[in-house]
Amino acid sequence: MIALAIRLLMALVVAVSSLFSYCGSKEYNPVTGEKQYIGLTARQEISLGLQAADEMIQQHGGLHPDGALQRRIDRVGSKVVRNSEASETPWKFEFHLLRDPDTVNAFALPGGQIFVTAGLYNRFTSEDQLAAVLGHEIAHVVARHSAQRLAKAELTRGLTGAVMVASGDAAATQITAVIGELVHMKYGRDDELESDRLGVFFMADAGYDPQGMIALMRILQESRSGAAMPEFFSTHPNPGNRIEKIKEAIGEIPRRRAGIYRPPPLASPAKSPATAFIRSV
Repeated sequence: MIALAIRLLMALVVAVSSLFSYCGSKEYNPVTGEKQYIGLTARQEISLGLQAADEMIQQHGGLHPDGALQRRIDRVGSKVVRNSEASETPWKFEFHLLRDPDTVNAFALPGGQIFVTAGLYNRFTSEDQLAAVLGHEIAHVVARHSAQRLAKAELTRGLTGAVMVASGDAAATQITAVIGELVHMKYGRDDELESDRLGVFFMADAGYDPQGMIALMRILQESRSGAAMPEFFSTHPNPGNRIEKIKEAIGEIPRRRAGIYRPPPLASPAKSPATAFIRSV
C-alpha cells in the first residue's frame, strides 16, 4: 500500500512538472497570429536544423548534381522569402535539391533548411509549382510547426512516464502512447492546411500564380493514386480535400493585400504530432 502511494505521488510530480513546463512555453507568432507552445528558441531551431540536414541529404542519396537546377531552386526560394513575412523572421533559409528520383515529396527542418526531391521536381511543368512547394515549406518553418511538435512530444513523454510510474503496466503505457499519436495526427493535418494557406499568400506576394498550389496538389494526388490511406489516419490531408481550402485562401488574397485579412481559426488550437520533427508536403 505504501509502495503504491509512493508510485502515485511520483507519477503526480512527473505529470505536473510536464504540464507546467509545456504551459510555460507559450509564445505569440506574429506571422500566423497565433499563440503557440514552443519547445525551442529560434537559435536552437536553427542549430537543430543544420545538424539534421546532413542526415536528410544522406537518406535521399545526396544532393542533386545539376548545379543549374539547384540555382533555380535557390532563386525561386529566395524570391518567395524576400517578398513575404518570412523575410522578417530570424530563420536562415537554405534550399536543397535531393538526388532521390523515386520519392515525391519535400521537407522542412527547423530553422529554415528546406529540401525538394528530384522525384517531385521532375514532375513540375511550371515555376509556379516550384514556388508553391517552397512557399508551403517556408510556411512550415515560420509557423514553427516543428517546435510545436517537439513541445507536444515532450509533454506526451512526460505524461506517458507518469502512467508508467503509477501503474508499472507496459500495456497501459503503450495504449496511452497510441492515443497520443492519433490525437497529434489530427494536429498535423492542421499544420498542413495552415502551410497550404500561408504558402498561397507567400507565393502570390512574390508574383507567382497561386493556382500553382492547386497544380502541386494534383501532382501529389497522382503520385499517391492506389496507395492513399484513409485521411483520418494520415498526418497529411488527402490532396483532393486540401484543394478546396487552397481555393478559399486564393479568394482571400485581395482582402489580404487591402490589409483587412484575418486568418480563420483552425479546428485545433494546439497543433503537432508527437514523433519526428521533420515536416513534409
